[in-house]
Amino acid sequence: MSAVVTLKKGEGRTIKAGGMWVYDNEIATIVGSFTNGDVVLVHDFDGYPMGKGFINQNSKIRIRMLTKSMDQAIDDEFFRQRLLQAWEYRKKTVDTTACRLIFGEADFLPGLVIDKFSDVLVVQSLALGIDRYKERIVELLKEILRQDGVEICGVYERSDAKVRKQEGMEQTKGFIGEPFETKVEIVENGVHYMVDVENGQKTGFFLDQKYNRLSIQKLCKDARVLDCFTHTGSFALNAGIAGAAEVTGVDASQLAVDQATENAKLNGLQERVKFICEDVFELLPSLEEAGEKYDVVILDPPAFTKSRSSVKNATKGYREINLRAMKLVKDGGYLATCSCSHFMTYELFTKTINQAAHNVHKRLRQVEFRTQAPDHPILWAADESYYLKFYIFQVVDEK
Repeated sequence: MSAVVTLKKGEGRTIKAGGMWVYDNEIATIVGSFTNGDVVLVHDFDGYPMGKGFINQNSKIRIRMLTKSMDQAIDDEFFRQRLLQAWEYRKKTVDTTACRLIFGEADFLPGLVIDKFSDVLVVQSLALGIDRYKERIVELLKEILRQDGVEICGVYERSDAKVRKQEGMEQTKGFIGEPFETKVEIVENGVHYMVDVENGQKTGFFLDQKYNRLSIQKLCKDARVLDCFTHTGSFALNAGIAGAAEVTGVDASQLAVDQATENAKLNGLQERVKFICEDVFELLPSLEEAGEKYDVVILDPPAFTKSRSSVKNATKGYREINLRAMKLVKDGGYLATCSCSHFMTYELFTKTINQAAHNVHKRLRQVEFRTQAPDHPILWAADESYYLKFYIFQVVDEK
C-alpha cells in the first residue's frame, strides 16, 4: 500500500485547477511508510481522492502529481501512453527533426525533459521520482519512435542542472547506452547547426525559439542586423539565410562565438555573418557613441532572474538593454526582444519595454507577440510552463 498524504483545508488549489505540484506547506499529514521518490496517494482535507504523485521530502515541491486516478498503476503501460501522446502531439504541431519530445509537467511527466536532435536523444532528469524510471522511459520512447521509422542511434544524459541539488540529487551527465559522436548536425528553418549535446548549454541547443527565429527572416533581407546574446548564432544565421547584407552576432562567451562561427561556415554565410566576443551591456553604449545604426536589432538574453527576489534588478537589466537597442535601430527599423524568465511575467516585461521606449522618445508599433514553440506546450494552471515572451516591434522616432 502507498502512503497517504492529506492536504490542509483550503490548500491544493494548484492541483484542483489542473496543475501538477503540491508544496511542503500544503500538507497536513502523511500516513504510512515511504522512501523519497515513491508514489503516494493524495487526499484532500476531507478524504476526497486527488490522485497519485512522486513524493520527495528534500524538495519544497513535496509532491509532483502523475495522475488524478487513484487506480492508475504507474508502470510501463502508463509511461508508454504518456510518451505516445507526447509524440503524436509533436507530429501534429512541429517539425520533429529537432524538437523537444517531453516537456516535464506540460507532458504530464514531471521533472523530465527529452530533446531530439536528428537521431540523438538528450535526457534531463530534474526530479527524484522520475529519475528512477528514466532509463526505462528512454527504451519505451525509442520503441515508439521506431514504430514510426525513426531509429535513435544514441542517448546522452544532461542531468547536470543545479536544480537537482534541491531534490537531494547529484548532478550527472554521460551516455545512456553505447557511446557515440556527441556533436550532431541538425537543420532548422533551413539553417544547419552543429549541436554539442555533451558540452553545450542545457541540452545543447535552445529549441524553444524555433519559430521565433523563423519570424525574423521576413524582416532581414538586405538588412544590417545586430544579434545580441547570440549564443551559437541561431538568430544571426536566420537573418543571414534570409538574405541580410551584414550581420553581427555578439556573445560574452568565446566558446559560443567559436561555435557560432563554425555554424556560419556550415551554412556558407561566413562572409556576411560575423561574431564577436563582447559584453552586450558594454558594447551597446559604445556602438551608440560611434553613431552605428541597424535595420534590425535582436535581443535574446539569458534569464536575468531565476527567483522572485531578484526580479527588481532583472527589470533594470531588461530596461537598459531594450533602451540601448532602440537607440541603435534606424527610424522605421525593427526590434526583436524577448525574456526567457518565468518570473519576468508578460505584464512586467511589456511594462518594462514601454518604459524603455518612453525614456528614449521612441514609438513602438507591435508587429507580433509570440511565446515558446509548441513542442514546449504551456499547460494552463502550471504557470512554470509559460516562460518565453517574444516581441517584434517597428521602432519609430517621435515626430
